[in-house]
Amino acid sequence: MSRVCELTGKKMIVGNTVSHSNIKTKRRFYPNLQTKRFFIPEEDKWITLKVSTSALRTINKKGISACLKEAREKGFLINK
Repeated sequence: MSRVCELTGKKMIVGNTVSHSNIKTKRRFYPNLQTKRFFIPEEDKWITLKVSTSALRTINKKGISACLKEAREKGFLINK
């Protein structure tokens, strides 16, 4: 399964590991993803999402319903 946030679309980025002698080697930076269950009162059901921790903060601020609506408009949530 891909390491992509289902609400924000955050995914892996590529950068360099720089050693003390300034040798650069490619590495990957992964988003901090957590698998969480959310209850949606409008639909009266639970859903499981793989979301980044920054998306969790947004959910706490705006609410899960508003975040799901925005994600569907942006096209991140296809089948949920």
